[in-house]
Amino acid sequence: MLSVTDKIQIPLSEFSFTFARSGGPGGQNVNKVNSKAVMRWAISTSPSISDEVRGRFMSKYASRLTLEGDLVITSQRYRDQIGNIDDCLAKVTEMLISVANRPVARKATKPTLGSKIRRVESKSQNSIKKQQRRRPSADE
Repeated sequence: MLSVTDKIQIPLSEFSFTFARSGGPGGQNVNKVNSKAVMRWAISTSPSISDEVRGRFMSKYASRLTLEGDLVITSQRYRDQIGNIDDCLAKVTEMLISVANRPVARKATKPTLGSKIRRVESKSQNSIKKQQRRRPSADE
């Protein structure tokens, strides 16, 4: 059971893992062992998360989803399968934590008196600067 928060707990049976050979430099070991983990999770049909969390997840991580709505995560950080499986699960946990809570709505505020004064002063300074750039008129 992957426990993300008190309300979000996902059974490990929802995740499917496949393994492949890791890339990069190595030696005799890297050419023989399938240590890279590729995890798939059908988030669009998962009963473990609420529709609200699912919607936020799918909008935030849309580039990571397949057309069927599956999340695909790979890990080849470690030299063994177990380490890479744990890394994939840690990545999913981190992603779910980032969308677990509803974002706080921004409260509209009015500009302060000081900011209004600074704005007007900068506008007048810009106006003076642009007036000085003009050619002098013939009547002056």
